[in-house]
Amino acid sequence: MDSSVYVFVEDLRGEGVERVLDRISGYGVRGVTVGAVHHASRDVTPHGLSRLTIRHDGAHFAAPHDLFARLRPVPGYLGALDGLRQACTERGLKLHGWTVFLRNLALGEQHPDVTVRDCFGDRGSLTDLCPAHPDVREYAVALARAVARLGVDSVVAEALHFRPLKPQRSFVPLGPMDAYLFGLCFCDYCMARAADLGVNAEVARDECARIVGGVFDGDPPAQGEVTRAALTAYAGPEVVAYARARSETVTTLVSEVASAVAEEGSRLVFIDSTGAVKGYTDGLPTPGLAAHDAWQLGVDLVALGDLVPAFGVLAYARDAARVADDVGAYLRSVGKDREVRAVLRPGFPDSDSSDRLVAKARGAKAAGASAVDFYAYGLVPHPVLDRIPTALGEML
Repeated sequence: MDSSVYVFVEDLRGEGVERVLDRISGYGVRGVTVGAVHHASRDVTPHGLSRLTIRHDGAHFAAPHDLFARLRPVPGYLGALDGLRQACTERGLKLHGWTVFLRNLALGEQHPDVTVRDCFGDRGSLTDLCPAHPDVREYAVALARAVARLGVDSVVAEALHFRPLKPQRSFVPLGPMDAYLFGLCFCDYCMARAADLGVNAEVARDECARIVGGVFDGDPPAQGEVTRAALTAYAGPEVVAYARARSETVTTLVSEVASAVAEEGSRLVFIDSTGAVKGYTDGLPTPGLAAHDAWQLGVDLVALGDLVPAFGVLAYARDAARVADDVGAYLRSVGKDREVRAVLRPGFPDSDSSDRLVAKARGAKAAGASAVDFYAYGLVPHPVLDRIPTALGEML
């Protein structure tokens, strides 16, 4: 059974490539998934060179000039990946290029016109590049080619779809459906794509502004989870049709990226972030399975199953049965012949013991996962990482 450990470039720079790869090899995993392109964050790193690591938006390799046009990768730690392919080969490890595509505040601040625009006409989410914008689509394809040219066994795509609204502060009690409507993009390109599919985009936008604006003015927020049926009753069929139209934008973009990666001699692993949206904070995901709610981010798993060879399931849950259910739902959606990789967190907040991690790894395998990946090397203490060999050993 295939496996890998997610690794940040800062881990390699701080502890040294040889030391990190030797430790990972000792876990018995078959590969490393390295953050070739990552987003800005501030992380507690218990065994890092710094115990509080500030990461910046950046590509950690020299991007080929011939690939990029208006949008170009923000340089990260150039040269940080030099020699990594050879070092992995010497240890019999696969190398996967973890690539964050459309989450990039640095690019959004440089080019705010390529970011999402809400129903009020505001561009308040500069971190989120819109997958409908032609320049963003061109950038995504070029970025995929650049990472594939590093000689990786696969390009692992994160944030290659719409993202939910995530304000840092909100003292307005928005319900889940209100937040969803507020997070929909109504830029010119999104509206034009929806109109081409027969949707009255202006009506959808105005209805979202009316509903969310009402909550801002004191109306009670919507209760309950976001489902298509509930959304139809709350916001009307045109809004639901607009939300459905977003899947065409994502599907066609992912198709272009997957084709570009294949042309460069690699393969795409598509990660849908719905599992993280549901369970990232506490490992207690909201009730709906990730595969069933992926449409909210514009992800049509059935359509992508015909286009993408492999999928990563962010199984951020404490409960082994929930992990198995999420993996099974993905396989039913994308097709039994697709590779599905369950991404597990070996420690807090999902796994409080080796036994719990073992149970989740077993559940993922029993549900049909063909690989288990562990997230992430630099974020958890060494004793927690030491649970990985036991989890893998139980799956042989």
